[in-house]
Amino acid sequence: MFSRLVPLLFAALLTLSACGDGGPDEGTQAAGIAVADAWVKATDADMSAAFMVLSNSAEKDATVVGVTTDLTDSAELHETKDDMMRPVDSFTIPSMDSLMLEPGGDHVMLMDLADPIEPGQEITFTLEFDDGSTFDVTATAKDFAGGDEDYEGGKGHEDHEDLEDHEGH
Repeated sequence: MFSRLVPLLFAALLTLSACGDGGPDEGTQAAGIAVADAWVKATDADMSAAFMVLSNSAEKDATVVGVTTDLTDSAELHETKDDMMRPVDSFTIPSMDSLMLEPGGDHVMLMDLADPIEPGQEITFTLEFDDGSTFDVTATAKDFAGGDEDYEGGKGHEDHEDLEDHEGH
């Protein structure tokens, strides 16, 4: 009898595990989000950045208010405007549209990195929305020399003048 129950229990377990996709709850800002081309600049410095395209298929704007990662306790939303990089309180992803996080523009800043980020390394971020929902993103580290950004002594980095000798992301 027991040998007949095992396959049935296994089938029931597989059915139950397939019921939820593990994604954000429907009706939250995170539920309408999709991510493409997520990557992080590989570096041996203590500062880097993450880039991606965030798309919003919902009928309301979605507002990212924070980001966390296991890489550092110091991850921030940043913009580059008038050749100055600075933290911002949020990013808005317009309804039925996309927001590009890119070198020289909006991005996720990673500071106080304890370990190098190696090319090919997979890095997970959690985006936090103003309704309390979250969305996990996996990005791959890659070599990148562009962006024309330099962090030496905080140059071009308005609210972080105390930073010392950092490479650009």
